[in-house]
Amino acid sequence: MQVILLPEVLEYLEDLAVLLYEKEYFSFEETASNYVLELYDDVVINLPAKSKKPAPKYFTKQYGKDLYYATFHKSKRTQWYVFFTTYQVDDEIYYQIRHIENNHTAAQYL
Repeated sequence: MQVILLPEVLEYLEDLAVLLYEKEYFSFEETASNYVLELYDDVVINLPAKSKKPAPKYFTKQYGKDLYYATFHKSKRTQWYVFFTTYQVDDEIYYQIRHIENNHTAAQYL
């Protein structure tokens, strides 16, 4: 099994650390970067074991059909939704992450 992030998802995560620091969610750049790295590690390691749900049409229109999502809780107030597709090549299962968004921006569509 492999977890693959699309280039735009990787770019989003890189920008996220800067945004979190600039909006003063974190007092130090290093803390913001560590938060994003922990999110990344959590997703890559644990996505295959998470319960998956079919993504609503709002997301499938933007990120593709046969889209699922899983939830990752990072604090009392913030949870992240990871949108992905799965496919199999030979005996290998792939999880292709197409989008990541948190409850502050995505919850109304779920």
